[in-house]
Amino acid sequence: MKSHLGNKTALVTGASRGIGRATALALARQNAYVLVHYSTAAAEAEAVVAEIRAAGGRADALAADLGMADGPHALAAATREALDGRLDILVANAGIAMNASIDDMSLDDFDRLFAVNVRAPYFLTQQLLPLMGEGASIVLLSSLGARSPVGEISAYAATKGAIDTLVKHFAQALGSRGIRVNGVAPGVVDTDMSAFVRSDAGREQVFKLQALQRVAQPEDIADVIAFLASDGARWITGDIVQVDGGTKL
Repeated sequence: MKSHLGNKTALVTGASRGIGRATALALARQNAYVLVHYSTAAAEAEAVVAEIRAAGGRADALAADLGMADGPHALAAATREALDGRLDILVANAGIAMNASIDDMSLDDFDRLFAVNVRAPYFLTQQLLPLMGEGASIVLLSSLGARSPVGEISAYAATKGAIDTLVKHFAQALGSRGIRVNGVAPGVVDTDMSAFVRSDAGREQVFKLQALQRVAQPEDIADVIAFLASDGARWITGDIVQVDGGTKL
């Protein structure tokens, strides 16, 4: 295993599948100790941990429902218990999406989108700050939808617009502590959240939007997240990195 993140500790939320899983594996390959968060997919999270350990890495799984008001606080408490007083990398990847027109969006669904996608990373960051110091890195997951209308995802896109705003404010507020905060905004990625790309019609639709003519894989996003978490990105903060294959140029 590479050692670019040797002796560093990381928490990746929503790490049982998709971009979160790929990110946990990418950080572990660089020798970080990774806490793999999940909500309900215990078997998948333990499989990620097992894969990391089989490759000689270090990892443990932590469960918390980030849609609950006390979810971020519970995850922060579990993180403090698992670590020896220091967290170097926080990747707030966990999120939910929903296709719904303005006419069809319900109040409950709207509130849950904001609870998981905005409230949870905000208060998780708040609760974990005592563990983070000079050289620490926070990466929040944004989306193409925050800058460009795509499909009927206005409420979901609004949560990611909020994330873009938090990146700027967090970076400014935490810079004096030596903590960097950045966002990564994927386009369409081959995950369960965008399963339509696994059909010929879905791929054709995506290719019409992108400069690069292939479907993104979770690893394409994870490698950028791992870079932002590393010392190689030590002079980058407050930025939203578009990782979308040149979508809607």
